[in-house]
Amino acid sequence: MARVCAPSWVSSGISMHAMRHPNNTLRGVVARTSSRRTSRAGRSRRVVQTEARTSTSRADMTAQMKEIRAQMEEDEQLNTLMRGLRGQGMNEDDFAATTTKMRLIEIDEDSIDSLPLDYDPDAIDEYWSKRPGAVFQRIIQLLGVSGSFITSIIGDIVFKRAKQNEVLRAQQLRDIVTSLGPAYIKLGQALSIRPDILSPAAMNELQKLCDKVPAFDNETAMRTITAELGMAPDEIYEDLSPDPIAAASLGQVYKGVLRATGEEVAVKVQRPYVLETVTVDLYVIRKLGFALRDVPQVTTDVVALLDEWAARFFEELDYVREGQNATKFAAQMAKDLPQVVVPRTYADFTSRRVLTSEWLYGEKLSQSTAEDTGDLVNVGVICYLKQLLETGFFHADPHPGNLIRTPDGRLAVLDYGLMTEISDDIKYGMIEAIAHLIHRDYEAIVEDFVTLDFIPQGVDLKPILPVLAKVFDQALEGGGAKNINFQELAADLAQITFDYPFRIPPYFALIIRAIGVLEGIALVGDPEFALVDEAYPYLSQRLLTDDTPRLQEALKYMVYGKQQVFDVDRMIDLLENLETFNRSAQSSMGDMVRPEVQALPAAGASAAPRPPPP
Repeated sequence: MARVCAPSWVSSGISMHAMRHPNNTLRGVVARTSSRRTSRAGRSRRVVQTEARTSTSRADMTAQMKEIRAQMEEDEQLNTLMRGLRGQGMNEDDFAATTTKMRLIEIDEDSIDSLPLDYDPDAIDEYWSKRPGAVFQRIIQLLGVSGSFITSIIGDIVFKRAKQNEVLRAQQLRDIVTSLGPAYIKLGQALSIRPDILSPAAMNELQKLCDKVPAFDNETAMRTITAELGMAPDEIYEDLSPDPIAAASLGQVYKGVLRATGEEVAVKVQRPYVLETVTVDLYVIRKLGFALRDVPQVTTDVVALLDEWAARFFEELDYVREGQNATKFAAQMAKDLPQVVVPRTYADFTSRRVLTSEWLYGEKLSQSTAEDTGDLVNVGVICYLKQLLETGFFHADPHPGNLIRTPDGRLAVLDYGLMTEISDDIKYGMIEAIAHLIHRDYEAIVEDFVTLDFIPQGVDLKPILPVLAKVFDQALEGGGAKNINFQELAADLAQITFDYPFRIPPYFALIIRAIGVLEGIALVGDPEFALVDEAYPYLSQRLLTDDTPRLQEALKYMVYGKQQVFDVDRMIDLLENLETFNRSAQSSMGDMVRPEVQALPAAGASAAPRPPPP
């Protein structure tokens, strides 16, 4: 069990023995505290006393969240939003329909050396501004596929029908975007988890967007392997599948066996002309974005949004980086979460356009009927909380197809092309915000919005406070969701975003998606699942075992609150949840050995193979 940190201020409210040994002394602490409460009834106020119930316990939060979820699911729009955030409408086919055709821009490969391998809009602009012929060719391709769609969008803006036709346009966009290539496919998928940009119905339509396209020819793939790795494929692999197992916009996956070791591997090969097509598309979209800045009806900064997304998307084009991401992620999870398995990367047989990784067997967690599915969902929740609040290295492509139950009952997390770094300020800020929310300290919560990048520095926060206080008071008062008018709540929040530069930061959209996906999987097997029941024990463990100054201050605030009065109930609640965390961690781990290397042992032939996403 992790050492419990005991700052000096704690000793005034509870014994050091209880802090150091919560598992052994918790019952005694509860009993002694109950006795103290009885004996001091009617006495004058003391230094240590139970704070008035202006804070919220874990049990309260669990009940309130269940009520809120139930009422949200009764509302058509909110239910659509929930389904979208859980990824329940995603298309996870391994191949596209045979009628699908993807249009790429093909230029002389010798001339692409000056294209940046990391996102650099200035370098991209310089490259394509010297090649107007190729740009014109791409524009003709785009107009040929989407000309009528663009005309419809312009008409919606001019005649103020954008909101009315939003779902229809999303359906049309979904139908044509696959043929436009990887940049448009990935951009559409990124927008599908942004409730601050699209309506719930539009999000749901875009989530049906399929990233799978017809495979490119095997001869080209084999030439790419030879050029990238410096050896012919049959010198590296044996029993390489004659055709790809899956194909997507960026690449396709083959199954093989390493000739040197006999290990089964997945070989991902990048599609030709991807870099050229992606960069020319970004060049064209940025030009359009600059033009849209002069259109009053367009309030979103398209250029800023594009640059924000493109910087992460470019990382997905580098398979060396993807392999390094997987190795780093595995090392961070290995000690505390051996239940999480990450496919091993074979660096000697990996390059920018070829990735060789361990072949995993298993089934999608969302489709598993195994008895331990609920336990693995809980492991997934802790895994993502650890990324979010501890390591700061966040898996940025969470969807049901990337969470696999292995035959030996572990949780495999796939696809490390997109990762997001979360700063210490954001990590600690989230924990502080939770403490402020529990104590209903709305003034501090508004400041937290600045820390967490929802609101820019320098904005006058006083007008926001009454609206947010109203929202949170409705949610946290007795009766929970029954007291919430969700239409009024949505109107209040919409007014905030209209009146102030309030936005959902990209990292938070990914967090919502990750937790939403896990919740969606859990609710299938357990309709009573409550995220708070899994998250609060982990939060308690972080607060009671981390000696970082900001977390120690957060712990102090959690226990003493704004009024600086020691809350015995809160302290007991934290200790009980620490005990819950330790017990759950031990029981879910069982006799599992903590592996130094995250490689999955050979699996039974009955399990379905799961290649890494192409």
